[in-house]
Amino acid sequence: MKTLFVLMAQYDGQVVIPLESVCADYFTHLTTDMFQRKVMAGQIKIAITRMEASQKSAKGVHITDLAEYLDGQRAAAVKERNQLHSLPRSS
Repeated sequence: MKTLFVLMAQYDGQVVIPLESVCADYFTHLTTDMFQRKVMAGQIKIAITRMEASQKSAKGVHITDLAEYLDGQRAAAVKERNQLHSLPRSS
């Protein structure tokens, strides 16, 4: 099943998911502020979208960016597992 389609169903077709929702669903160990700091520091490789140029503007993550991030995390986990257990590469 494609991650993007699952996310579309999960978020009722929203294109930009509010940071609070992304943190509550996928980064439960982080506050919204800590999540933003880690993204800005490059520790979490995902783009944050601002609705306006203002610092106080609503912020979120585009659904495609979230899907690509989750798929990338899965690919890294599969690669690590395969290296640990000497398994052939799989998708």
